[in-house]
Amino acid sequence: MPRRFIKRYCPDHEKIRNHRHLRIFGSMLHDPNLWHLNRRSVSGAFFVGVFWAFQPMPFQMVAAAAAAILFRVNLPISVALVWLTNPLTIPPAFYFTYRVGALLLGRHPGPLHFTFTLDAILANLEDIWQPLLLGSLVCGLVFGVIGYATLRLLWRWRVIQHLKRRRDRREAKLSKKPLSGSV
Repeated sequence: MPRRFIKRYCPDHEKIRNHRHLRIFGSMLHDPNLWHLNRRSVSGAFFVGVFWAFQPMPFQMVAAAAAAILFRVNLPISVALVWLTNPLTIPPAFYFTYRVGALLLGRHPGPLHFTFTLDAILANLEDIWQPLLLGSLVCGLVFGVIGYATLRLLWRWRVIQHLKRRRDRREAKLSKKPLSGSV
């Protein structure tokens, strides 16, 4: 089952409840739905985590935790998926979202030789903020929905496969038993 695989890599509930950035949520972290591993909770957490991973803002993990609490989906998975955008993946991810936003706004995207430094971003902020924000929202929503739907389908497929194997084992066991009442 996917549940065993996910549980193996999820941190302890107490460790998350006592995390210094998540203490602001207080007793809301004691909701058992935040720790459940079922199809609805995990796929919802996937949507939340991927959506916030695409948002160009500091403290994405806190925003993902707040959304996970609000929607009552798995908190550790939501927070962990924010790290899809990490220091190595932020430049290409945000350049991609900028290009998507520029395309949607009908603007010609800037040159490819753009340097991803704080000075370059601040100097061009007036030109890039609208396409970047629009592209981030659109990409977050689109990739979040794709991830949500894919995870729900894979989870369902896995459960169906498990049930088929169990049924086949039961039928094989029943076919090997001798018939009762025979002479």
